[in-house]
Amino acid sequence: MNSLWLDSNKKENTFPSLSQDIETDVCIIGGGIFGITCAYYLSNLGFDITVLEKDSIGEKATAHTTAKITSQHNLFYDYLIHSFGKKFASDYLKANEEAIENIKEIIDTEKIKCDFEYQNSYVYTTKKSELNKIKKEISAVQSLGFPCEFVTKTGLPFPIEGAICFKNQAQFHPLKYLQGLCRSILAHNGKIYTNTIVTNVEKNADSSYLVSTNDASVKSKFVIVASHYPFINFPGFYFLKMYQSTSYLIAVDTKKTLFNGMYINPSSPTFSYRTAKYNGKKLLLIGGGDHKTGHPSCYQDTYGILEQEAKKFDPNCEVLYRWNTRDCISLDKIPYIGQYSTTMPNVFVGTGFKKWGMTLSNVASNIIVDFICGKENPYSYLFKPSRLKPIKNRDEMKNVLVQSTHSLVLDKFKSANMYFDQIPNDSGSIIEIQNEKIGIYKNPNGKIYAVKPICTHLRLFAFLE
Repeated sequence: MNSLWLDSNKKENTFPSLSQDIETDVCIIGGGIFGITCAYYLSNLGFDITVLEKDSIGEKATAHTTAKITSQHNLFYDYLIHSFGKKFASDYLKANEEAIENIKEIIDTEKIKCDFEYQNSYVYTTKKSELNKIKKEISAVQSLGFPCEFVTKTGLPFPIEGAICFKNQAQFHPLKYLQGLCRSILAHNGKIYTNTIVTNVEKNADSSYLVSTNDASVKSKFVIVASHYPFINFPGFYFLKMYQSTSYLIAVDTKKTLFNGMYINPSSPTFSYRTAKYNGKKLLLIGGGDHKTGHPSCYQDTYGILEQEAKKFDPNCEVLYRWNTRDCISLDKIPYIGQYSTTMPNVFVGTGFKKWGMTLSNVASNIIVDFICGKENPYSYLFKPSRLKPIKNRDEMKNVLVQSTHSLVLDKFKSANMYFDQIPNDSGSIIEIQNEKIGIYKNPNGKIYAVKPICTHLRLFAFLE
């Protein structure tokens, strides 16, 4: 079944496939909200941009989101302060708050009708045992100078123990928003190609890049990898630094007057709520049923649990839409935004938006645009793709590998087919030590990390520095 966003925005795809070789200033691989936002900003600045999308614009992750525009990424700021410090947490919050303003400014400037609405956003709990987490988050956010509130009553149809409220957050129709961006891109002579599969990115002798597709190629000075999952394994190693989580959504006609606000709870099972306009009425959107992508799941634990939750609002409610999405999550919960690899200058990436891609895609777009324009972005340091190495965050590393076949990492390293002394910095390969195969990774400074399988049945890995 289509998502609500796809079904309520049935527009013909008027973009052609790329059929001949072209040159451009910036080639953007991926036509989701991140890639299209980059194209919007750059085309407005006078760059000749080309977008390559393998399907239709916004059809994948963007069309399967809850489309909340918020800096409240569940209970996150207490974690950021304790993990990275108060300045880091403050800048992360500022970057996302600015993203909300940026999106509203684009909507107003381009006169985009996309059902944009300001809403309060809440992280709530129905458990007394979780109240302390809520209160710790409030203290953390208030210490950053942001005016959050503790509340015990919301618009939800069941009692809660407490919630943290962020005011002046927002929601919208993501595909209607993208359509407005595309109109502006075309008006500024940007080029958009759909049903065009990128097969390779390689550096030319003149330091430009050649992006090959199934039928033609694009030569450009800059490349932005805006695909849902970075597809260039070497260099970059994003397969080793992220995992994917699948979550589910339903759109429900409750036949009743619905609440205002956007809601999510912090613990499993997680439920996310918002409303959406549809044919002159409000539908209830409920998300949840999360599990690591690739893990077995059943209907009752995914859509079934959401439908059961919907009956709290109305036992006779009607489920009109069901859809699911896969989100990329980095090992430290911070997206990767910036230079794809030290060995690929002028190639940029934005990924790992961890279910909060509406605001983080705008943050990422502004950072990448500043890189291309040679400007310093005050938030770029937060998201450096080179910051994380395989030895870090061992618990999260298990999340990446437990869901995979025991040979996932080694198979990807094998493709490099190099000897140890031939492995360049920020790259990796397989070597053999005492008849045992070891995956080797060298960071940009030449520091070496190793990965080896220790139990193929449990599918766990040991990381050795």
